[in-house]
Amino acid sequence: MREKNILVIDDDRIILDSLCEFLSLEGFQTNGAETLKGALAELEKQSYSLVITDVNLPDGDGLELLDIVRKEYPRTVTLVITGYGTIESAVKAIKQGAYDYLTKPIADDELRMAVERAIKQHSLISENESLRLQLEQKYSLENIISHDYKMAKIFDLVEAVADSNTTILMAGPSGTGKSMLAKAIHHRSSRRNKPFVEVSCGALPETLLESELFGHVKGSFTGAVKNKEGKFMAAHSGTIFLDEISNASPALQVKLLRVLEDRQFEPVGSNKTKTVDTRIITASNRNLQEEIKQGRFREDLYYRINVVTIKLPPLCDRVGDVWLLAKHFLQTYCSQHNKQKLGITDEAMEYLERYPWPGNIRELENVIERAVLLSKNKFIGPDDLPNAIKQEQDQQQKTYKPASLKEALAEPEKNLIRQALESNHWNRQETAKALQINRTTLFKKMKRYDLYTEAERLGLA
Repeated sequence: MREKNILVIDDDRIILDSLCEFLSLEGFQTNGAETLKGALAELEKQSYSLVITDVNLPDGDGLELLDIVRKEYPRTVTLVITGYGTIESAVKAIKQGAYDYLTKPIADDELRMAVERAIKQHSLISENESLRLQLEQKYSLENIISHDYKMAKIFDLVEAVADSNTTILMAGPSGTGKSMLAKAIHHRSSRRNKPFVEVSCGALPETLLESELFGHVKGSFTGAVKNKEGKFMAAHSGTIFLDEISNASPALQVKLLRVLEDRQFEPVGSNKTKTVDTRIITASNRNLQEEIKQGRFREDLYYRINVVTIKLPPLCDRVGDVWLLAKHFLQTYCSQHNKQKLGITDEAMEYLERYPWPGNIRELENVIERAVLLSKNKFIGPDDLPNAIKQEQDQQQKTYKPASLKEALAEPEKNLIRQALESNHWNRQETAKALQINRTTLFKKMKRYDLYTEAERLGLA
């Protein structure tokens, strides 16, 4: 407590000196001010954990100071003291942000207890702020690791739509980071200080999913022993992320369509309409257009959620990111499990970069965590990787298909050139330099392997 600073404001010099002396003896750093102007000057000089102010000041109102502290110094806790205590003035002070209210004359024990409670409140505010900053850092867009040009385009799109109420549909296979990107969008929006609620529509039985999303009233079905607030209300003023939305039943899709159009719904078993203000982000690892053709997904709902589409590429299309992600996961799990690993060997990295990663980033993360836990060496080597990764590539190398040497080398050369282009954001001059060939040779090879056509389609030619 000794490092906590307290500012005391009272126009009675005797009371001011008495309070400062008492608090100093209690181990606090204290400063005093006799006017509103003097208090504001002190607040500008340094930060204070606690402000104790009289209501009546010669050049203003102590309640006016409460408003200023609440708006400009949100971490500072305030106590109000006055010689004319009434219930009305106490209520007014609390409403304007005062943590507590004391009347003169103030007993030492009463002041001591009030200050202790206020300092604990300040510590709680500081801890919450620290946790909030950690969350923002964890889920910031900058924390999503990639050098791939496809992801760079996605980041630009996120920047454009994050601070809006636009509904977003994220497509792509499982494990590509849709949930993490949804959190990054939320934390980049004006709703960042409100709830982020995630619901996996594929993880719950159809009979429970509607209740989970919209809530229910007591007695609406067997087991509904009390009223329950759904996830949509929990996400009020914030963001709700509906993952695997293709799993929603036809009846639930109708309700979701209404929420998207009117932001209104009824809990299960209730006729009372609720209105919610929430930003909706959805995701699907299935092709929703194909689901529509098969009659499993409503076309009108698809067009409501498909205002902005973000398609996350599988990890096998981001080969240049495998090294970056593997290095990041290595550092993360070494720290988490208190292990010391110096890196990943070149041979092991070759296995990682050649593997198709059907489980995408999530699978890579699990592989690196397993290696950190089981490896007995300072470097992660091929022996520390799952057999499935090595066996698949060994099998590929053993399989022989009759072909000329030129034909056999064409596909590896094409893949190498594409990887180099992606790593250099399709800049041909930098790519040619990396491959140690001239730009004309690179251009001819891009033409031969249809990579130039691919660049044109992406607007990068």
